[in-house]
Amino acid sequence: MNKVSASRSKELVANRRHIHKHPELKYEEVSTADYVAKHLKSLHLDFESGIAETGIVCLIDSGKPGKTLLVRADMDALPIVEENSVDYVSVHSGIMHACGHDAHTSVLMGLASELRENLKDILPKGKILLVFQPAEEGGQGADRMIEAGILEKYNVSAAVALHVWNHIPVGKIGVVDGPMMAAVDEFSITVKGVSGHGAMPQHTVDPILVGSHIVTALQSIVSRNTDPLDSCVVTVGAFHSGHAFNVISEVAELKGTIRTFTKEMYERVPSLFQRIVTNTAESFGASVNIEYQRTNQPTINDPYMASLVRKAAQNILGKDCLTEEHTKTMGGEDFSAFLMRVPGCYFFVGSMNPQKGFIHPHHSSKFDIDEDSLPIGLAVMKEAIRLYLEEN
Repeated sequence: MNKVSASRSKELVANRRHIHKHPELKYEEVSTADYVAKHLKSLHLDFESGIAETGIVCLIDSGKPGKTLLVRADMDALPIVEENSVDYVSVHSGIMHACGHDAHTSVLMGLASELRENLKDILPKGKILLVFQPAEEGGQGADRMIEAGILEKYNVSAAVALHVWNHIPVGKIGVVDGPMMAAVDEFSITVKGVSGHGAMPQHTVDPILVGSHIVTALQSIVSRNTDPLDSCVVTVGAFHSGHAFNVISEVAELKGTIRTFTKEMYERVPSLFQRIVTNTAESFGASVNIEYQRTNQPTINDPYMASLVRKAAQNILGKDCLTEEHTKTMGGEDFSAFLMRVPGCYFFVGSMNPQKGFIHPHHSSKFDIDEDSLPIGLAVMKEAIRLYLEEN
């Protein structure tokens, strides 16, 4: 089976720690991309760089006719001050790999090494397209790489990606059929009323009152417009208006997010949102300006592709390695853009280990992983690739 050698495991850890120590924000992954490119050059692999600014793709051909499977890793970090005390702590103040993208990039680099050295064991036929993607964290890097034409140029048939996950223990693999992560929409509402004296509200249209009713009304998207067996989250995270205790201001500003889990709700939500906000404001005599941005689509696994990942995980780790606990989440992921265009699977590789202190959640200033998850992720990915290309 596709196990990982001790030397390869050391390589994975070394690459992960180097990338962790030198994090870069979305579309600024210049040094990270150079590090990846240097590795691919050392393997004498051809690749294309500068896609979506800092992205890299590398096609590896078995030499036998077959499908092309895309395998992706994200490279960007987050604007977070790291609080870990390790020798690979971030050297860039205010920037940190707090989500695991350093691990994902390391695994894909390790996959490149494995493909170069053990091609026939992993690729029975067909091709692999390695995608090192920028700007997953709110930059829609996946969309931009798709817009650059990589799916058509390389005739991609399916896609897989992994994510280290500090909500499940190391040695476990989390994978589900269908929706796994939510779509991420961001909104901004400006409510315009009529300002005046706080003691004479009859001469005003109070935007704070209007905004409060909008906040309440928006919850009907969840309570009365979403199937109870489906999931939707509406959160108003910011509400600002006025400066003085005795003045009714003219304007209130609200900002928030909506998370949906299925294609149906993803398509319905913008019109529901627009209707509720506009009609609520108008009922009080106020007007609104709405900005509504779609960041990520729902991450929806193809059942067949998910079954291959489950089989691969069990082949590597045994029948008890699979879990669906803490696997579905209302967090977002831009790998969804690939899954909307080709069948694929996004899966979690357990990286939590309380005994070693690896318990902090993603996007935490103390986030870190059990690096035993790296060879596990690589081994499962190799086996999933082999199974897909063998069957297709």
